[in-house]
Amino acid sequence: MSRNPLSQLASIREDVLEKASQNPTANRVLQGAIQMKDRVDDLSKRVRGLEAMEKRVAQLEARLAKLEGGAKKAATAARKSATKK
Repeated sequence: MSRNPLSQLASIREDVLEKASQNPTANRVLQGAIQMKDRVDDLSKRVRGLEAMEKRVAQLEARLAKLEGGAKKAATAARKSATKK
């Protein structure tokens, strides 16, 4: 019976993983790789969160600059009216 290449590859992969899980050194390496993958996933989630925060900070800075610009104009107008009196 002829098996297709993908099923043969899957079978070989299962054999390799089984043998690796029985070897203590290979098992530690495998566990380390799994932990690293989890850490990278966590870091990528944090980075996406930081990008959203940076966007929000930029929006707030723009609003603040707009408000400060309006406050400067109002303060200048108040000074001009006070000097005219």
